[in-house]
Amino acid sequence: MNAPTPIPLVVVGGYLGAGKTTLLNRLLANAQGCRIAVLVNDFGAVNIDAALVRARSDDVIELENGCICCSIGSRLAEALVAIAARAQRPDLLVIEASGVSDPRRIAQVGLLDPAFRLNAVLVAVDATGLHQGLRDPLVGDMVRRQVEGASVLALTKADLAGAEAVARAGATAAALAPHATVLTARAGELPLSVFLDAGLVPARGGAALAGARGWQRGAAGAGHAGIRSVAYQTARSFDKARLRQALATLPVRLLRAKGLVRLAADPRLHEVHLVGGKMRLGPAGHADFDGSALVFIGAFDAGAEARLRACMEAALA
Repeated sequence: MNAPTPIPLVVVGGYLGAGKTTLLNRLLANAQGCRIAVLVNDFGAVNIDAALVRARSDDVIELENGCICCSIGSRLAEALVAIAARAQRPDLLVIEASGVSDPRRIAQVGLLDPAFRLNAVLVAVDATGLHQGLRDPLVGDMVRRQVEGASVLALTKADLAGAEAVARAGATAAALAPHATVLTARAGELPLSVFLDAGLVPARGGAALAGARGWQRGAAGAGHAGIRSVAYQTARSFDKARLRQALATLPVRLLRAKGLVRLAADPRLHEVHLVGGKMRLGPAGHADFDGSALVFIGAFDAGAEARLRACMEAALA
């Protein structure tokens, strides 16, 4: 009878580059006094997303290296136990899943602990690239199942897609997840109530989560087949023009690249994002990071790491 009130839990998923970290940072910037803890998983040895989120919050727990539900399930459970045991518990826990993991499976892990109450499985959907992702023979099934497992679908990059493309992406996502709430996250912003309102998990949520178990046994392994990450770290700075050129001409089958880098001509830390052929390189705000690090995710063969390393070495100042 004296058990504390369960901590609201939201799992944020979505394919590589869909805008999950942007959603998190906007949430933290508009927390309205709500104490939010964030668990960040990244597909790679360097947790770039955690560094970007930490610029907004002191309560960030990192879980690196791969699919949170496959590689580090025990570490996730340990982190949840530690959070629940705190003297001052958070008002909300958000788990950012890696772009190649199944958010439903992560929600299952969270439901094992009665200290947490699942509020939503929120999946970011890139309005500019959803249909291309669904058609991709390598990752299409992964993208589809991420969308199908959502209780909330957040359409991102609406400003880039335009109204017609956003409507089309929304219709496709809603058809894949007919019981989900579909919202448009303009500039990555959603109302705080989306994260705190327990009513966003549909009544059939338990069945939907149970359905994730079959995918975990079958397609999760297949989803990772041929997909791996390569990390490049250096204490040196990059030449900006050569870095842009190197990233634009990488000789690998790349799905996503992201990083935090130092530039020779600018002492500020810079974010690098490359997805769907689009590149963004700009100041990283207050992210705390030493040196430079980039993570490349793709369908890499045995020689990919050497080729990527050579490209990055050639781009150094």
